[in-house]
Amino acid sequence: MKLLAKFTVAALALGLAAGMAAAKEWKTVRIGTEGAYPPFNFIDSAGKLQGFDIDIAKALCDKMKVKCVFVAQDWDGIIPGLLAKKYDAIVASMSITAERKKKVDFTDKYYNSPATFVAPKNTDITDISPKALAGKTIGAQSSTIHSNYLEDNYKDSKLKFYKTQDEVNADLAAGRLDAQLADKLVLFEWLKTKAGQCCKFVGPGITDKRWFGEGAGIAVRKEDQDLKAMFNKALKEIIADGTYKKINMKYFPFSIY
Repeated sequence: MKLLAKFTVAALALGLAAGMAAAKEWKTVRIGTEGAYPPFNFIDSAGKLQGFDIDIAKALCDKMKVKCVFVAQDWDGIIPGLLAKKYDAIVASMSITAERKKKVDFTDKYYNSPATFVAPKNTDITDISPKALAGKTIGAQSSTIHSNYLEDNYKDSKLKFYKTQDEVNADLAAGRLDAQLADKLVLFEWLKTKAGQCCKFVGPGITDKRWFGEGAGIAVRKEDQDLKAMFNKALKEIIADGTYKKINMKYFPFSIY
């Protein structure tokens, strides 16, 4: 019995040591983002990543006392890139959905925004129901919650999907779409630009959690629970000390949390 007890204690000690060795000390956190989703993430004229997502990520890294390294990644490959360890987290306005949770884990939300339709100012669209938009050409960015929602609900419309949100905006402005569906905050910013003066919001915001989730969160690999906890702690801190509000007001004249 004593021999068994000694063996058990030794085994426990080895297990604890292995666990401690396996724990990662985060000094640098590589952050994947798209760089093509203004005002949340975009590449400026100097070739640098800018936007709400970038500023929030930098503020979180400051609180976490880690170095941030940003990696630009096309949206279609952004989750595979995380799983392949090209970066450690995704800060790219990614909505927290049940489908994505099958592959990755998420922090608490860091903002929330409904989906909305936008159409040309001279549109005859007033009703945004699937029946009313049957036969209409509707655009969205591919591999997003917005394209998923259209595919599931607007089967009698002609759907066109694009690699980036800018391409959707351009085709709507050029008259090649009857409407598009996207994040309200993104479209709010676009409608203020010269190109966006062509168009307007139509219909109410759409917030069905089945498609649009619980808000935008930071995605991490499921095994990196320590990193998730670090992000959540830092998020609470930047909200409490006013840093979040300062970044929010830099981009939007109202709270998006």
